[in-house]
Order: sequence, then C-alpha cells, then structure tokens
Amino acid sequence: MTVDPQLFEEYRYLLFSIAYRMLGSAMEAEDMVQEAFLRYQNAGDKHIQSPKAYLTTIVTRLCLDQLKSAKTQREEYVGTWLPEPIFTAQAASTEGQQMESESISMAFMVLLENLSPVERAVFLLREVFDYDYAAIAQIVNKSEANCRRYYHLAKGYLVERRPRFEPASGEQFKLVERFMHAIVEGDIDGLTHVLAEDIVVYGDGGGKAPAARVPITGREMVTRFLMGLNKLIPPDIHAELHNVNGALSFVFWYGGKLSLVMNLTIVGDRVTAIHNVLNPDKLVFLNQSPPPEDGVELPSQN
Repeated sequence: MTVDPQLFEEYRYLLFSIAYRMLGSAMEAEDMVQEAFLRYQNAGDKHIQSPKAYLTTIVTRLCLDQLKSAKTQREEYVGTWLPEPIFTAQAASTEGQQMESESISMAFMVLLENLSPVERAVFLLREVFDYDYAAIAQIVNKSEANCRRYYHLAKGYLVERRPRFEPASGEQFKLVERFMHAIVEGDIDGLTHVLAEDIVVYGDGGGKAPAARVPITGREMVTRFLMGLNKLIPPDIHAELHNVNGALSFVFWYGGKLSLVMNLTIVGDRVTAIHNVLNPDKLVFLNQSPPPEDGVELPSQN
C-alpha cells in the first residue's frame, strides 16, 4: 500500500501542529509526521476506520515516547531552553486562530515544558485542537476521567502563569520600527520608551553559540544589553522582520546562513519580553524554510 498524496497533504499540517507543540522541535516534529504516515502505510487501510484518528493517535504516542527519552537531555541543556522557531501567519482574526497563535508562542511553549508529557498532550488536544474527552482518552490510552483530571491540572498551572498574548498588529509593527531605529541609532531614551519596566531577555545558545545563560531582567539592564549587542552585529548582516511563532521577530542572516532569531513579545505599547534563539541546531529548520514574501527587509547598518 502507498500513502495517498492527497491524504498526506490533508492531515500533514494537523499532525505537524500537534507534534511541534508537544516537542518544541520542528525537525523532530517532521520526523514524527513521517513516521506516522509510514506506520499508516504499513498497517494497510482495511481495518482503519478513520485515517485522521489513527494518524493523530500515532503521532501523539510517538511524541510521548520521544519526550520520555529526551527528559535527560532537557535537564542537562546548557543555558535557557527555547523552542525551535518557525515562520507563522501574520494575523489571527478569530478566537480559535488567536488560541492557535498563542499556543505556538515562545513564552507559552516554554511553559508547556513544565507539564508532564501526558498533561501536555491532553491539554493541547482539548484546548487547541478541540478533541472531545472520549477521543483524547483513546489517543493517550487513558480513561476519560483521568483525561479530565490531566486537563484541569494543566489548565490550572497555565492560567496562573501564562503571560498576556496579543497577536501581531499594525500598531505593533510601528512599535517594532521604533525599537529597531532606537537600537541602530544608539538612542537610549527612544529605546527606554518602548521597553516595559520589567522586560526580560532570554537567550538560547545551547552551549554552541554566545548567549546569556540566565535571563536578563529590567529595563536598565536590557537597554545596556541591546546597545552592546548592536555594536557586535557585523555591518554586512542581512536582517528582515517576519512573523515567527505568532509574534513579530527580527531574523538575521550572516554569510548566507541564519544566525539569530529575535522574537518579541509585545503587550500594549511596550516590548515585554525578547527570546533570542542562536543555537545553530535550532535554526536548521528555519534555515531550510523559504521566508514568507510578506517579510520586511531592514536597512543595513553600513
């Protein structure tokens, strides 16, 4: 049996979306999707009543196994762990789309890391992908009662800690322009006016690229950091503004390769958090993805 290409395209996005949120790794999510379709192919379709249910179950269970085996690696990770960045759509116009964007944000995916693998699976399937408890119980091989308990435990934890999320907008775009202009021009006062007082900068170099191993907190410390970072950026670096993980982000290429993704969290008229991904291993997927055509090229510092 060969997999129907139309079937693959019909469910690929859903399966990738589940796997990426479960694992925080786009490369691993792609592997899970491929493996799920291979198993579907080998199983034959005679006894599969619903390809969607079968594929969702397989990819979720593969992710649960992957998380268990990766537990030690996560615990020994050098510095701050951030998810692999991916390009995303520019706007979330409906409540469902906004939840989908929030659940893929850097801050939210870092929070998901604190849930157990099963709690994470149940919460995502229920909250983001709108599966009922009966379907979730079959997917994770737990009782409906236990799934309800996992969901409420996960939601209770996340509600208390989840940061405010606002989808990218025209006003945010103007704020980001002022943010970049202040950095390029060395305008400390201008930068101060766009940063929240309690702003936090997170850096993920994974021990393979220079990055702050502990978060930098507070407007004054972050301003110093950003001004110092600007002096280190090569003049021939190529930078564009894109939507990454549901938020406006600066994407930097140097020597033809992606070198940094600076993901901005904006609430109201202030930048409240910055997530910098520099670990080259985490930039492979994005480096292989063609940038969306709606990106904005930023002026060179030459």
